[in-house]
Amino acid sequence: MSTLTHSFADSKTMLRRNLLHAKRYPAMTFGLIIMPILLLLLFNYVFGGALGGSTGEKYINYLTPGMMLMIPAYMVAGVAVSISSDMTKGIVNRFRTMHIAQSAMLTGEVLGAWIQGMLGVTAMTLVAVLVGFRPDANALEWLAAFGLIGLVIFALTWLGVAFGLIAQSPESASNLPTPIIFLPFLGSGLVPTDTMSAGVKQFAEYQPFTPITETLRGLLMGTEIGNNGVLALVWCLAIAIVGYVWSNSLFRKKVK
Repeated sequence: MSTLTHSFADSKTMLRRNLLHAKRYPAMTFGLIIMPILLLLLFNYVFGGALGGSTGEKYINYLTPGMMLMIPAYMVAGVAVSISSDMTKGIVNRFRTMHIAQSAMLTGEVLGAWIQGMLGVTAMTLVAVLVGFRPDANALEWLAAFGLIGLVIFALTWLGVAFGLIAQSPESASNLPTPIIFLPFLGSGLVPTDTMSAGVKQFAEYQPFTPITETLRGLLMGTEIGNNGVLALVWCLAIAIVGYVWSNSLFRKKVK
């Protein structure tokens, strides 16, 4: 068996382990998916009347693309806690005694989180449609939108792996991703950046979630995308590369 084939088989085994954990202990996954959906309902029904006037359209149509990115942001915390738990409970030491690819545990975690994240975004989309979300995207635009979301989940998950590896405990791992969780709120997800004060507006326009949100909104609602599409892809690739290199470097040091 080649090294590549062996690594693929090990990653598949670790993916199955991750999915079994999610099935047996669903509280964390359930919370990470349900909380963004509850926030969607909260902002639409409680704050929608006040915020909707700044968007120039039905608020749920403006809100949903931004809130769909809350699930990738929340998944970072779940991945960080899961990785930190494995590192502190000694399961990695058991894996070291086996003939297993070192990167398989991380890859399995990322793939498992990706599957859960995509299912969560699908659930949020269905809830949004039930409460009035009416996108005008065709099949190709839907495919592109979910492709972009998948890339965001993949990139942020690798960042979550790195957070889990540097954390001293699962408790601290749950706190490290807090800035990531708040970024969707500090972009164009809830209101247009033009309505923000000068300092906040400048930050919102140059942080990664704003071009990603605007690209997603353009694909689903037909608004102007401009250069946001390129910026969104660049941000996703940059975050994925940094997260992947950082997490693998940390993991190699810990398993020496």
